[in-house]
Parts: sequence; C-alpha cells; structure tokens
Amino acid sequence: MRYLAIDYGNKRTGLAICDQNETVASPLTVISGHSKLVEKIAEVIREENVGAIVVGLPLNMDNSQGPQAKLVLDFGQKLKAALNIPVHFQDERLSSFAADEKLTAAQLPFSKKKKLRDAIAAAEILNAFLEAKHSEN
Repeated sequence: MRYLAIDYGNKRTGLAICDQNETVASPLTVISGHSKLVEKIAEVIREENVGAIVVGLPLNMDNSQGPQAKLVLDFGQKLKAALNIPVHFQDERLSSFAADEKLTAAQLPFSKKKKLRDAIAAAEILNAFLEAKHSEN
C-alpha cells in the first residue's frame, strides 16, 4: 500500500510518499499556507494512488501533547472525515532535526533548503512509521 506522510505546519505542509512495497519513503512536495489544504492533499492522494495517510504528531519530549499536537490531531480528524481513508499518527519528534542534518550536506542556498525541509521531514516521519509497522510483523 502507498502511504502519504504529512508534516503539518503553520506556514508550510510537507508531503512524502512511499512505494507500493512500503520500503522507500521519498519527499514529494511542500504546500504553502492552509488555503484548500485538504483539497490539495486529496488531489495528491488520487494522483498517487494512496491507500492511507500518516500525519506527524509533534509530541513533547515527555510524551505529552502541547497546543500544536492538538491542532495536528484536529487536522487528522478533518482529513479522515473528508477523504474517507485511514489516518495514522506518528511521533515526529526530531524529524525536522534529521531533515536539517540531511540538508546541511547539500550545497544549497538557504531559501531552497527551507522549501525542501518540510518534505524531507515528512519522509523521516514516514520512514519511522514504516520501520515501526514492519517491526510489529
């Protein structure tokens, strides 16, 4: 099954996708703003033949949920209602840090790195989800 990972942010939302065999997660795109965000995600789901969504959940280091986690949970419920496909949540702590580490090696201008960061963070979230899923089996 193909999963679409979402790194939901206040300004930008990163998307990543995995292959049908659930082995490779790749950054896909970044959507700026929230205008018609659900509709844009629905379009990606149709185009990429996605069977389920993984939303990064920004937990605090003590596993508690702060205000941003509550916003993400609400967004996930909105996706579930609008798109009628399974929505999973994955701890996203340190995904942005991992994305920054990957981007540090790239010789790109800051503006380009900033655009890619959210999609790479979404791929990190998806990789963590897939690893956890495969270790359960």
